[in-house]
Amino acid sequence: MSKKRIVMVTLALLMSNAMAGLDGTIVNTALPAIVSDLQGIQYMGWIVAVFLLGMAVATPIWSKAGEHIGNKRAYQIATVVFALGAFFQAVSGNIVLFLIARAAMGIGAGGMNTIPFIIYVDLYKDPMKRSKIVGYATASFSAASIVGPLVGGWIVDSFSWNWVFYINIPIALLSVICVQVFFLESEKSKTAKKIDVLGAAVMVIALVMILTGIQSLDILPLAAVIALVAFGGFMLVVLFQIEGRAEDPIIPRRLFKNIPLVADFMLFALLWGAFVAFNIYVPMWAQGILGFSALIGGSTQIPGAFTNFAGSMNGALIQTKIGKYRAVLAGTLAFVAAFLILVLAGWQTHLYILMLAGALEGVGLGICFNVLQISVQEDADRQDVPIATSFAYLLRILSQTFMSAIYGVILSHTITEGIIESKGSITIGMMNEISEAKSTGSIPSDILDDMREILFQGIHRIMTVAFCILLAAVIFNLWVQRRSGAQKDRTKRKE
Repeated sequence: MSKKRIVMVTLALLMSNAMAGLDGTIVNTALPAIVSDLQGIQYMGWIVAVFLLGMAVATPIWSKAGEHIGNKRAYQIATVVFALGAFFQAVSGNIVLFLIARAAMGIGAGGMNTIPFIIYVDLYKDPMKRSKIVGYATASFSAASIVGPLVGGWIVDSFSWNWVFYINIPIALLSVICVQVFFLESEKSKTAKKIDVLGAAVMVIALVMILTGIQSLDILPLAAVIALVAFGGFMLVVLFQIEGRAEDPIIPRRLFKNIPLVADFMLFALLWGAFVAFNIYVPMWAQGILGFSALIGGSTQIPGAFTNFAGSMNGALIQTKIGKYRAVLAGTLAFVAAFLILVLAGWQTHLYILMLAGALEGVGLGICFNVLQISVQEDADRQDVPIATSFAYLLRILSQTFMSAIYGVILSHTITEGIIESKGSITIGMMNEISEAKSTGSIPSDILDDMREILFQGIHRIMTVAFCILLAAVIFNLWVQRRSGAQKDRTKRKE
């Protein structure tokens, strides 16, 4: 491919990051309006979880699809599925149809967001140059994240939440067309090995059972939840056996024998499990607790979008000076500082405190993503780069899905406790209304503060859990550094 074609393909693929940035920030800004209109505050966790679940079950399959039909076609199909999911969310009239469409959008996102990073490995062989492209990918995500809250808030305030989903459709179609015109894919990039259909099916069943069980903690009896999770765990054991015999396994066993790669995976899982708490619940904090509009609530994401870009563009430079794990530790400590602010803040805290926390969270996210994304591809064997890239993405999605379910249960339990303690003066319908600032006019002023206190208690508990996860990430990072240093010392002594 000529340099011009490579640039055009890269720009087309960067649109996928822009769509991810738009969807994440616009949807988070619109969530209070969505749950208010569809009467679904108790499904708050599901709105996030079904999207992440769709991505989780689809990500490794899209990666393998790319190996068999080509990354070009796989990306285009995934992006079209994403756009269709966006359309059907926009026209949904009830929470059930909305959740189904959101799951379909997640399935498309699983390929649309991970395949570009696989293609970049072939387009940019030099890791430093690829690191810059990852930085540009973060920049496109960040730019969309800056525009998203403003556009999303304006749309919600001026029109209705339905329109926030239409905005992704023309971008998706333009990306598909550009890839079709400019991307010349070699037939050598495709494999003739037999597709691991059985492994894919077992993996999907296992993930769906486990994640559905977790997400149903507040809906199903505990025995049913345990049964679902146990069955999913059993299917993972079956998958492990199947993958040992498959010609072209969905998730090769050899990935887990690569210790540096496993450490990368673990850090991704811990960090992204905490990150999702900020992404979902800080806009709700600004709207439901502080009483700001959707536009202002969405603006809490903007400082992090700027610092995310700065962190990502400087991640590789930081790594060259202090090493991979220390660079990730620096990013993690920025995360820790952000969530410490949120844990210590009261429910009547100022908006700028939320923005300061957002700025610190963005720095951590940018540094950690850039360094770990390149690290996964460099630590993996050449043949395993595609599946290692998609598996790292899968772990991030699984972590976010798992933790968004836990966070949703925490919020739901807190709201239920508050309603019980109010002895009938507060109802679940009223709590649905408070999630969006412009709906609070119908709520009696004498109990509005009590309702905001209930919502704050739920979000505060969520931020405390996320903070503890980040402390675990710091401890794990330090342990990995110590272990790596000990191995280097043993190697030097042998030499």
